[in-house]
Amino acid sequence: MAVITLTTDFGSRDPFVGIMKGVIATRAPGVTVIDVTHGIPPQDVLAGALVLEHAVPYFPEGAIHVAVVDPGVGSSRRPLCVETATALLVGPDNGLLSLAAPMGSVQRIVHLTDEQVFLSPRSSTFHGRDVFAPVAAALALGTDAARLGRTIDHMVRIERPAAVVGPGGIRGEIIYVDGFGNLVSNVDDNALTAFPRDAVSITIAGACLRGIAASYSAVAPGEPLAVMNSWGLLEVAVRDGSAQTRLGATVGTVVEVGRP
Repeated sequence: MAVITLTTDFGSRDPFVGIMKGVIATRAPGVTVIDVTHGIPPQDVLAGALVLEHAVPYFPEGAIHVAVVDPGVGSSRRPLCVETATALLVGPDNGLLSLAAPMGSVQRIVHLTDEQVFLSPRSSTFHGRDVFAPVAAALALGTDAARLGRTIDHMVRIERPAAVVGPGGIRGEIIYVDGFGNLVSNVDDNALTAFPRDAVSITIAGACLRGIAASYSAVAPGEPLAVMNSWGLLEVAVRDGSAQTRLGATVGTVVEVGRP
């Protein structure tokens, strides 16, 4: 049985997610639909791409991942289905799908054009309902992606900002803030290879932290700390609190890592 996942910036206040699920249930009754999140910050394509990148590997092979963070809806941007060895990714051609589909993993990119599959009339503001949900349902029923449009050789790509590693330290930045206010940086395990984890110095928004903790419980409640999170990235958190609020930091804030 096929699995469809949904990742959007629609939130829970409005009916958009429920309507997409209604389209899928009508077109492909009984298919499992799993919400990854609908809490992507509005129009934040990079945040959506990061979430999709780190969610896709934990779903069954062949799962259909619908992602809608689409500030260009109704414009000339293309709707896509991207096929990799393990997944089908459906969404707008704005970079949202690209981190979950590195160039070496892409087997086919289809520009979705089949009006017979889309809902009609098609809204210029809600392609989640009229394009992406019915496409996902068709794929779940076994339709080959190539029948839904024409194969193309490229897609819009975005890159995760790269940390700069020098002999004296690392200069990175915050690239994602989760619902707890934890500050996720672009400093990964590879960048930290040459630095002593127990004594490394981490500076952010005027605060200086010493060492990378093994867990959130390594400090007293209300105290900041650094950990390596489940994405393999350096994260600054506050135990039982919000690092974003405590430090006044957000996406784009500089993080510097150095030796003690």
